[in-house]
Amino acid sequence: MSTTSGTLYIISAPSGAGKSSLVNALIESEPHIRVSVSHTTRAMRPGEVDGVHYHFVDHAQFTAMLEQGEFLEHAQVFDNFYGTSQRALEKTLAEGIDLILEIDWQGAQQVRKLMPLAKSIFILPPTREALRHRLTNRGQDSGEIIERRMREAVSEMSHYVEYDYLVINDDFSHALSDLKAVFRANQLLQSAQHQRHAGLLSELLA
Repeated sequence: MSTTSGTLYIISAPSGAGKSSLVNALIESEPHIRVSVSHTTRAMRPGEVDGVHYHFVDHAQFTAMLEQGEFLEHAQVFDNFYGTSQRALEKTLAEGIDLILEIDWQGAQQVRKLMPLAKSIFILPPTREALRHRLTNRGQDSGEIIERRMREAVSEMSHYVEYDYLVINDDFSHALSDLKAVFRANQLLQSAQHQRHAGLLSELLA
């Protein structure tokens, strides 16, 4: 097991900002980064796999886990519930693996209180029109649901000021580079490098 603890990263964005695509591209190119798999009560969407995208549970299972104190954070988004397993998260970080939590601002507030060393990133669309276009092009939601998501997005975006980093997803490749830069910079922090290269530093200063 690694002697260097991994870093927890909180990434939030309004629906349609491209967060999932950016995170997927990031972890494909950075093998030391994983995404925490949350539990949710929402229905599985086409192409999703249980245990990969989410742990899909019913309301009774979610409530039981909540009552047993198994979640580091939990939140209600629209009509569904989401929660992060504290045990799984701590195990991954202890292995020296950087971990991403894709959660909304409510969950982010909870996690920051419990894990103040976590780094947080908010992803924004370039314009409201671009956000509406992305939501419409999914072809999964009715006009009524899209309008509801747009209203919710404006509320969510107002919380960007609570985050350490802000990434604007206008050009995908540029936004991905910005995201990678955040992770790389944090890996080079003196405290992280001290853990990672303790032997080398001792030798240099001997």
